[in-house]
Amino acid sequence: MVNGGRVGHWACINFSRNVQDNAAKVFCHELAIMCQISGMNFAPEPVLPVLSARPEHVERALKARYHDAMNASKPPGKELDLLIVILPDNNGSLYGDLKRICETELGLVSQCCLTKHVFKMSKQYLANVALKINVKVGGRNTVLVDALARRIRLVTDRPTIIFGADVTHPHPGEDSSPSIAAVVASQDWPEITKYAGLVSAQAHRQELIQDLFKVWQDPQRGTVTGGMIKELLISFKRATGQKPQRIIFYRDGVSEGQFYQVLLFELDAIRKACASLEPNYQPPVTFVVVQKRHHTRLFANNHNDQRTVDRSGNILPGTVVDSKICHPTEFDFYLCSHAGIQGTSRPAHYHVLWDENKFTADELQTLTNNLCYTYARCTRSVSIVPPAYYAHLAAFRARFYMEPDTSDSGSVASGARGGPPQGGPRSSTRFGNVAVRPLPALKENVKRVMFYC
Repeated sequence: MVNGGRVGHWACINFSRNVQDNAAKVFCHELAIMCQISGMNFAPEPVLPVLSARPEHVERALKARYHDAMNASKPPGKELDLLIVILPDNNGSLYGDLKRICETELGLVSQCCLTKHVFKMSKQYLANVALKINVKVGGRNTVLVDALARRIRLVTDRPTIIFGADVTHPHPGEDSSPSIAAVVASQDWPEITKYAGLVSAQAHRQELIQDLFKVWQDPQRGTVTGGMIKELLISFKRATGQKPQRIIFYRDGVSEGQFYQVLLFELDAIRKACASLEPNYQPPVTFVVVQKRHHTRLFANNHNDQRTVDRSGNILPGTVVDSKICHPTEFDFYLCSHAGIQGTSRPAHYHVLWDENKFTADELQTLTNNLCYTYARCTRSVSIVPPAYYAHLAAFRARFYMEPDTSDSGSVASGARGGPPQGGPRSSTRFGNVAVRPLPALKENVKRVMFYC
């Protein structure tokens, strides 16, 4: 770990009938040791003994443990840094309920572990969980050497913020569920590894992110501006002490038919959000669409040449194609940034719709590929750029916040919950005959970790 986080006050709750208190205690001890070995400042003992609870009493157990831990801490009133939760292997809606209560009601950072892993307790599993815990408590796992040495042109020369955005839609047939938009943004510079995220529910199957910029009337303050972009820009300024002078925006999940509709709407929202902070504040924007759902596959020319394929027989990670099979006039490229494990690797397709920063093809391709090595939850490079990946995870997580109206599959039974991002007006918006209710507000400390899952 580049920067080990600190966990001084932690506790464990066990919701699995198959795990005895002693087994849970041993598991927590081994996990604490692994966190220490990995570079964290991790207290060896919890503030309270392991608590066993029944899954149907999840809310009561969490709230009781939260208050007991605050009273038991020294000095009293200090909140938990981390809650370790042991879950049954088949836990139905328990995981979603737990995350909803921890992240929207208590402001608790939690790490869930399944029963099968508690019994197996492999070193690799413990090391992977330690990686997740470290970023959840504010540490850094990986950093680009070029970023620290200020060698990334058009990124490390002046304060740059990198956004990732995605919209997830309900399953086909769920006509009343809202779509959920998520936006994450880097919160450190020049390292570009820490992110904060916001989520918002919007009209069913609406692809344009409605809450990037919002204007509303307040009875006391008059006309007020807000929205996801503005909040994340302010958060970046607070974290780094500088306002971003360059914006790179990776947008996931847009089909080719909607490219320019999304660009016009969302670029305009970014511009308005910047102008709402200062009248002449207009940092240059690069807007890139990321696509994984396409039918293009890349293969080595000579399959028998071991220097051109990896162990799974796929093309080597870092392979980029930006000619012949790409658009004849526009700026796009295919990048296979990950090493294949099984099956044929699917390269990500990056389409640059707008570029005021004037990246050369090589510069943007290298930046995108290098960022894929900074994904916090594993020690490999991933297949799409991490800000887009985190946005996807954040949007998926926010489906759990719509409980208890939703069933396990994420469908909404009676009315749909959703609405503006944290910091916006909490009124209902309507689509069709169904009101989109606001998602519960995320606690401040959770905005930086909810997408690490």
